[in-house]
Amino acid sequence: MILFFGTRPGKKESKNLTGVSCPHCDQYGTLTSVSQTNYFHLFWIPLFKIGTNSFAECSHCKRGFYKEEFSAEMERAINP
Repeated sequence: MILFFGTRPGKKESKNLTGVSCPHCDQYGTLTSVSQTNYFHLFWIPLFKIGTNSFAECSHCKRGFYKEEFSAEMERAINP
């Protein structure tokens, strides 16, 4: 019997962070957050969530922020 299993990323979810200033250039409304969940799958069917990767980017200065670098203001805008 052959068993196919592994991990696979889910769909990306983008969200504009309005009313939040970029910690690097201090521009308001320029941050976009992207989240992607990774799933364990068996026979290409996702069974359960393993983890989530989050990233934010400023469209003005093009600075990227990993989840560990999010300010408290950015966290509140992502998770109301």
